[in-house]
Amino acid sequence: MTDFAARLQPAETFWGVVAGRADTTPDGVLLIGDDGTKVTFAEYRDRSERIAASLAEQGITPGSRVAWQLPTRIGSALLIAALARIGAVQAPVIPLFGERETVAALRTSRVDFVLVPQDWPGLAYDSLQQLREDRQGSPEIIALPRDLPESGEVQSLAPPPESPEEVRWIYFTSGTSGTPKGVQHTDSSILAAARGFVLNGRLGELPDEVGSIPFPITHVGGVVYLSSMLLSGFASVLIEVFRPDTATEIFRRHRVTLSGGSTVFYTMLVAQQREAEPGTRVLPDLRLLKGGGAPCPPAVFAAVRSELGIPVAHDYGMTECPMIGVASPLDSDDVLAESDGRPVPGVEVRIMENGVPVSPGAEGDVEVRGVTVCRGYTDPALDADAFTADGWYRTGDRGRIRSSGCIEVTGRLKDVIIRKGENISPLEIESLLSQHQAIDEVAVIGLPDIDRGERVCAVLTVASGQQAPSLADIADFLSKAGIMKQKIPEQVEVVSSMPRSGVGKLAKPALRQQLLTKMETSTS
Repeated sequence: MTDFAARLQPAETFWGVVAGRADTTPDGVLLIGDDGTKVTFAEYRDRSERIAASLAEQGITPGSRVAWQLPTRIGSALLIAALARIGAVQAPVIPLFGERETVAALRTSRVDFVLVPQDWPGLAYDSLQQLREDRQGSPEIIALPRDLPESGEVQSLAPPPESPEEVRWIYFTSGTSGTPKGVQHTDSSILAAARGFVLNGRLGELPDEVGSIPFPITHVGGVVYLSSMLLSGFASVLIEVFRPDTATEIFRRHRVTLSGGSTVFYTMLVAQQREAEPGTRVLPDLRLLKGGGAPCPPAVFAAVRSELGIPVAHDYGMTECPMIGVASPLDSDDVLAESDGRPVPGVEVRIMENGVPVSPGAEGDVEVRGVTVCRGYTDPALDADAFTADGWYRTGDRGRIRSSGCIEVTGRLKDVIIRKGENISPLEIESLLSQHQAIDEVAVIGLPDIDRGERVCAVLTVASGQQAPSLADIADFLSKAGIMKQKIPEQVEVVSSMPRSGVGKLAKPALRQQLLTKMETSTS
């Protein structure tokens, strides 16, 4: 074990790590709000336990299934630990979800309680009321103030959970159907992901490390990042509403050394740096950009290195396996620009083609197994397709293992678009647009986008006697259907006919290639 690894908290449960870190560095800062509020490790433990006592008084007990849909703020980070202290099963729902996605997530996770903030609209949906009627009054909705209620009756709490292998976390991801799938994790799998993130990525190795969470803390990356802070003992700034200009000012004020998210965050910083006065660094203390969730083209790495003077150490993971590969800032620029990190400790990666391992360096289907892999879905029927007979998880990605030992993701088998780190189902959007009176046939595909990773493009043929709908028409139609705005196409292409396969099936790969060729021609 290295000296750095020996510094990490050894506890096996999330609450055990919270308590252990509070004992080790009680006065160290853990959380920094965007208003400057700070919470130390000891305060985090103590306040979380008092919040747990208050939640227990409202009926939340060990094993309760609790969904919560809060923004990225200190109260949300405290709530994570409070529910862990109780031993509840928590199911965070990202605030970006619209009514359709939120209610579907609550159905699949069979929650008993839904926690929403008083100062945010939350779940004021007729569909939720119908869900409560269908389940005889469950889930119970609890609106929380910004400063979460605390109770001094902590002695009445049941002992903290001891088993790291019980399912305690449910996170949601969209598959090809668009309906959120509930992914089940344990303290063991979440902490293994966090340890791999810290060890491979060297997070908190230097004493002045200050990270940031500018993305939804309800994403699986939120609890992994928070766990990493607790394991390694560094602070992070939480950004409730992300706006590029205000976020960079906050990062500068708190001397953030480590930041990131999806690729769009990298390009935003590059754009800001290009607008700055010559010789002035937008974030003078920043040492590293680290993120994942969407492809990071080598051109983006080069732009960050050129403009900001720092590397991007881009990682590879997904809701089902939060950390597969984590890049090291110690690697060369060539390695970092062309790959997505090395497998984290306890995770194996194999590259297969038609059920057979490929030769070294060859491309194939990426399959993984090990300590960070989820414990299946809330719907067990999904497990058979997700896992091989010998227990490997099918990522749906294509890739290779480079000579450096790093993973390079080259594409995806799945027809899911990844826009700014969020999975978007084409089928869901297609199903809705097929109801538009002016559309005869529609295909939704992802096209490369330097800011978003991929952008959503709707390709359509026009129904007889109708005028082609504009991009604004499409956006208005889908908004009224209740889906989140991130799924609304950013590009609409009208064609006379769709390419077909030999059996008459719409050939999306051919369609996508047609558009890519058109894009290349228009820019040449």
